[in-house]
Amino acid sequence: MSRIEKRPKPRHCVIAEPAFHAVSAVLTEHDIVVLISNSGETQELRDILLHTRRFNIPLVGISSKVNSTLLQSADFKLNLPNLPEACAIGMAPTTSTTLTLAMGDALAVAVMEQRGFGSEDFLKNHPGGKLGAQLSRVSDLMHKGDQIPTVEAGTPMPDVLLSMTSKGFGVTGVLKDGVLIGVISDGDLRRHMGNLMEKAAGEIATLNPVTVTPELFAAQALALLNEKKISALMVVDNTGCPVGIVHIHDLLRAGVA
Repeated sequence: MSRIEKRPKPRHCVIAEPAFHAVSAVLTEHDIVVLISNSGETQELRDILLHTRRFNIPLVGISSKVNSTLLQSADFKLNLPNLPEACAIGMAPTTSTTLTLAMGDALAVAVMEQRGFGSEDFLKNHPGGKLGAQLSRVSDLMHKGDQIPTVEAGTPMPDVLLSMTSKGFGVTGVLKDGVLIGVISDGDLRRHMGNLMEKAAGEIATLNPVTVTPELFAAQALALLNEKKISALMVVDNTGCPVGIVHIHDLLRAGVA
């Protein structure tokens, strides 16, 4: 692969057979052309094959015929096993197309590894759909700023209830000197119904609550919510200060499940 490694990164990777006129005008020596033909002798190959030779465009050939015109001309030769087609008459492309798909997958994986292509890159190129949602981070889905329900540890419970009701998450974080020390949920309220209004937030809160960081994958946050059987997670930075809140409904709406 030394010849290609010395060149600038290709602008296009063209897999072509009959579509020569649509792509020839934009092909340059900085591109790579991948030609796929089981026989390596089809008429449609001729023009684009000659074009790559004329302008010194790197050519990858994929064929089952090692002595075919395609592989004899290619800079990089990928020879598929020359096996009979699986159809009843032995002519319809079946075995050969399956082998080609496998070769294409192998090439894609090899290029991903060589370029260090990771989940972050996948998300940039596939932001929509289920795969994109599962690769989202908590920071992409969390509520921020004034939407975060928090109270100080000394806040009287009537004011705590107002905070919980107005934010609509069913929970509120409890702070001391700006750091999250606990969380009050509907369950905490029910456990202290006897003298609830006489207490302060810090007396009711569940201390050392489960939290997540903004960098955590949304799918991991959903798994944590399910594991702990809770509906919301406070999001904190590396100092323990709240920077957001994510609710299970946010994750489900985004298609993370």
